[in-house]
Amino acid sequence: MEYLVALADERQFTRAAEVTGVSQSGLSAAIRNLEVELGTKLFTRTTRKVEPTEAGLALLPFARTMLSSATEARDAVVQVSHALAGTLRVGSEQCLGVVDVASLLERFHRRYPLVEIAFTQAGSHELLTGVRDGDLDAAFVATSDHVGVLPRTVLGQEPVVLLCPPDHPLASRPAADRAELGGESFIDFHPSWAVRRLNDDAFTARGVHRRVRFTVNDVHTLLDLVDRGLGVALVPRHVAAKPQAARLVAVPVAPDGAADWVVSVVTAADRQDSPSPHLLELLTAAPSC
Repeated sequence: MEYLVALADERQFTRAAEVTGVSQSGLSAAIRNLEVELGTKLFTRTTRKVEPTEAGLALLPFARTMLSSATEARDAVVQVSHALAGTLRVGSEQCLGVVDVASLLERFHRRYPLVEIAFTQAGSHELLTGVRDGDLDAAFVATSDHVGVLPRTVLGQEPVVLLCPPDHPLASRPAADRAELGGESFIDFHPSWAVRRLNDDAFTARGVHRRVRFTVNDVHTLLDLVDRGLGVALVPRHVAAKPQAARLVAVPVAPDGAADWVVSVVTAADRQDSPSPHLLELLTAAPSC
């Protein structure tokens, strides 16, 4: 049922396999076996996408209910058999996409109700400082810079795309070349945000000066400013899929060797009494945002 839900949500075997942590061939075989068992097709497959059939759509809400019930059952067992207490000090950058931190913390709280959660939202570089200084037990960040010896688990990565209004000259381009973007007005995040550092480094490495006219600390403000024609923005691909970006055009960035946007969780190395390992145990089932 987990594979069915993932495929229905992602509409693509490759991405659904990544989400569920199984090989693409294994996921395909599981779906075929379920179709044989039920005696009907659950998905229609083309070379470009996968769509649920009427039977698949009918089964989907029951599959979601079964998965939710199974998760709640496991949490209930853990809750009564593991009386974990203490404080979990955790931080996250906003809108990481590859992991839904709020959902993860909700499940942790349901499983370990005696643990007090102290949550901080900030830029990745500020969060790394918090972990290094002992102020945070764990942090979800989007940078590999300055991690040093901190334990780190990579959760996923995405390319950066250029967002612009539909009437912008770049909107009709098949790809945007950073070398040609020096004359654009940019909207970007505060330098403490990982994507800002990623963008700055990519342009500096190519000797291109860019003008950041608007500096923001909120994803929705950035999208609003781009939508109003005040500049363009380079953002992780999942930001372009947000409802607030529906009117905007996402232009791929031409391959030029620049680093992708990588999301990780880092933890304090010397907190033996921290509940953070129990949070990390839940990551395998954590949904994307």
